[in-house]
Amino acid sequence: MVKKIVCRCHDVTESDIRAAIETGYDDLETLKRITGVTTGHCQGKTCLSITMGILREMTGKNVEQTTRIRSPIDPITLGSLVTKNKE
Repeated sequence: MVKKIVCRCHDVTESDIRAAIETGYDDLETLKRITGVTTGHCQGKTCLSITMGILREMTGKNVEQTTRIRSPIDPITLGSLVTKNKE
């Protein structure tokens, strides 16, 4: 049997996603919590579209019904948070 990896960061397979959806976790927010998909180092850059495709196929829902779209967050350095005290 061939193992189809959806999320390389957390080693989540297509069968993991399908099993979770069949159990009732039929939106992206709960799939994230159950499987860890889209929460790895890539933050969903490689697995989000695949996961959404599986959700569409299995539930018939469109993207707006399955996820909350959030504004992207720009990373900052820790050094930019430090303020110099000139006392």
